[in-house]
Amino acid sequence: MSAQNDVSIPVFDDKFEQGHDQLSITEEFDYSQRGQWLRAAVLGATDGLVSVASLMMGIGAVKHDVRAMILTGFAGLVSGACSMAIGEFVSVYSQRDVEVAQMKREGNNDESENEALPNPVQAAAASAIAFMLGAIMPILAAGFIVDHKVRLGVVVAAVSLALVVFGWIGAVLGRSCVVKSILRIVVGGWMAMAITFGLTKWISSTVL
Repeated sequence: MSAQNDVSIPVFDDKFEQGHDQLSITEEFDYSQRGQWLRAAVLGATDGLVSVASLMMGIGAVKHDVRAMILTGFAGLVSGACSMAIGEFVSVYSQRDVEVAQMKREGNNDESENEALPNPVQAAAASAIAFMLGAIMPILAAGFIVDHKVRLGVVVAAVSLALVVFGWIGAVLGRSCVVKSILRIVVGGWMAMAITFGLTKWISSTVL
């Protein structure tokens, strides 16, 4: 009778439970949480790289002076970094105001929720720094080349390589398709440089 009433209780190995917990955490990790800072960093660096390179290609279409290209690139770096910082600050501050208003309507005033609010200053600084890091690449690439045609080719090559790296980093961190990410960013950069170069040269030869 006692044998029939015995209930077998399964015993789980601690290592198995720990491994299962770690697997669950890995599977449940939401990579979209990286979206906000990843978007700002990749957008800032890519924008700086493509914008300044396109400006330099545009001025290079009508002027052979290396100083003109460098000064144009530096002006684009400073103005673009300021624009990115101001734009990101205003955008994130607006988002913060919306979230604060929603918290007040719901009666939430927890410190943890306040700490989770987006930081406009941090976002602005990150965007400006990322823009400058991207913008400095074509300036450095052009600064050491004397021949005009070679200089333009080196700028395009350096920008293309940097775009490949940015596309790969964004895809890996965001767990998206690497090939598609690289193709999008490289083709977009080529189009921006080609359009700026072609239109500037056309305006210089026909209008001015």
